Amino acid sequence: MESLLAHLARKERSRLRISRIDVDSTPEWAERLKVTEVPSLILIKDRRPVARLEGRVSAPQIERMIEPYLEAHEAPLAVA
Repeated sequence: MESLLAHLARKERSRLRISRIDVDSTPEWAERLKVTEVPSLILIKDRRPVARLEGRVSAPQIERMIEPYLEAHEAPLAVA
């Protein structure tokens, strides 16, 4: 998933910010974001999770998840 996210970060760098969170070293973030499966991809808008994918996912799945938010949002979104 990391290579997919790296590609997405380059492609959408003006509209999307991607951050990686290590749930083993920061369990408080895992709890706060309700991570139940690793890997998890969580789209955050206005400091709130708005969409989530868990487990292994494909590039088209990720793009389908974020596309509605990129179209309607001018400021960068965060993906954790």
